[in-house]
Amino acid sequence: MNANLLQTPHSGYHWDGSSSRFFEGWYYRVTLPDWGQTFGFMYSIEDPIGGQPHSGGSAQVLGLEDGYLCRTFPDVEQFWASASSLALGHWGKTDLAIPAKYLDPLTFDNHIQQGYQATATWNQGKISDPATGDYCNWRYQIQPIYGWASRDEPQQSTAGWLSSFQIFEPGWQILMAHGWATGWIEWKGQRYEFTNAPAYGEKNWGRSFPQKWFWLNCNSFDHEPDLALTAGGGRRGVLWWMESAALIGIHYQGKFYEFVPWNSEVRWQIQPWGSWQMQARNADYEVELTSTTNLPGTPLRAPTEQGLIFICRDTMQGELTLELRDRRGGTTKTILNAHSSVCGLEVGGEPWDQVWTGEAKLPWIS
Repeated sequence: MNANLLQTPHSGYHWDGSSSRFFEGWYYRVTLPDWGQTFGFMYSIEDPIGGQPHSGGSAQVLGLEDGYLCRTFPDVEQFWASASSLALGHWGKTDLAIPAKYLDPLTFDNHIQQGYQATATWNQGKISDPATGDYCNWRYQIQPIYGWASRDEPQQSTAGWLSSFQIFEPGWQILMAHGWATGWIEWKGQRYEFTNAPAYGEKNWGRSFPQKWFWLNCNSFDHEPDLALTAGGGRRGVLWWMESAALIGIHYQGKFYEFVPWNSEVRWQIQPWGSWQMQARNADYEVELTSTTNLPGTPLRAPTEQGLIFICRDTMQGELTLELRDRRGGTTKTILNAHSSVCGLEVGGEPWDQVWTGEAKLPWIS
């Protein structure tokens, strides 16, 4: 399918040129089923006006066995992004004396020693840790399959039509719920080549991260190649108050099953680490998610009021079971029962000193 037809709302860069506190972050993921591993690429920019205490950008990579690599790019002038489509990049070390922009892949390889560039159909970069010598280089094409809607239907805002206004802090948009990646990644001396590996993308933006949040993501399931899940929730700002919100989105065999507070009841029970459980139901369908991990997870940085700091924990090797049921006609029938061992799991913010149990729904949801 034409990638332009799958461009979701909010794919473009949101900064309006103001000097007020601002961040935008992008997330690209590739799962390598043959290795049972995942690579996550996280790009961010803070206070792009420059000259502020937290002005700058970064590229983080969550690699094999939840390994981690990060490189910061202090010069905001070397960051570029499109306001109308998904396209961004940041140059660190380079011998080019031109304004930062998208480069053809070979020119990028020859002239950018540290940096990245990414679009809806391409992700390329190279970063290294000068202290350890560890490095990651990556270059792969992306074929989008699902944005955030049923196949051949208009793309939706992840947080609904109100997300077009600066009401929620932060904004959140799934850019590509599922796609296929073809290319290679070099990680700490080993090269991994792949063809049609499951790929994913999302972004967030605004003046602050949620106070506290959780996230589940998987599009590599056992025996179900046409299945993608993204779920999450958090305490976020809504104008002058805080609310708890959550959603579950499933793409399966061309259909989008959306469970959001304005059409469903969404419930969750999230441990400080190790167990994520969610349930949701609306008039037609219901879903249950259970995900666990015995791994310790990896601390990751996120933009905050205090700048880019370690405030969340992730693993890309969570165990997940997903059951989707049809509840129309007064009976309940299982549509799908699926499992994965490469589910992405995250908790972030604070406090996480006990189980977080909550629900989100509008008053008219029964």
